[in-house]
Amino acid sequence: MEYSKTKLVTLILLRWLIGWHFFYEGMVKVLNSGWSSKMYLLDSGGFAKPFFEWIAGNETILNLTDLFNMWALTLIGFLLLAGFWVRIASIGGMFLLALYFISHPPFPGIEYIFPSDGSYFLVNKTLIELAALWILFAFPTAHIFGLERIFKKSFNRGK
Repeated sequence: MEYSKTKLVTLILLRWLIGWHFFYEGMVKVLNSGWSSKMYLLDSGGFAKPFFEWIAGNETILNLTDLFNMWALTLIGFLLLAGFWVRIASIGGMFLLALYFISHPPFPGIEYIFPSDGSYFLVNKTLIELAALWILFAFPTAHIFGLERIFKKSFNRGK
């Protein structure tokens, strides 16, 4: 796929910004030994509220969920920043963001204890970031600028 220089720079910048957001959020959780998603899950709303409350109420499932969440965020962020397995990372990121969206949907009539970064009747920053990852999935750049390009060149030299 051919990109103009402006399109390429824009897509790479988007990849890095989302990658940094995921990586930072993951590392904050990894480095904070007391972090838990329990209060976030208990604050869920919408049709999936019972499912997220069940996770928060089951210590084993909660610990596994926390471990998965912190390391998935970190790994997805790293892969996006590095430009390696970006399509897989984008799918993983969309999956996580879909869970966050379902957990705290911006629907009228649902009130949350924790303040939101903004909700505009069915649309919030989580949904927008999910759509941006879909763009990165549809228009990959790592084969042009990223570790995928370096590995591809190294692999092709060996043939």
